[in-house]
Amino acid sequence: MRVSGVLQLNRTLEQELFALARGASLECLVCGEFVLHESDGSIRCPECASRFSALAIGEAGLDVRVARPGA
Repeated sequence: MRVSGVLQLNRTLEQELFALARGASLECLVCGEFVLHESDGSIRCPECASRFSALAIGEAGLDVRVARPGA
């Protein structure tokens, strides 16, 4: 039996943000719950109230803002 090499399963934050923006991932990066894709292009988590701008994620600068209640 031949054993193949170990694959790296860790994903970078950039990869996670792009997966979230294109809908390949539905998991909140903050708390792990399912996210909601809003009609204005934003992505929000109903559990922890984090909000990501899909348009900002798609830009080269990755200008991602996370809004927290009371902050």
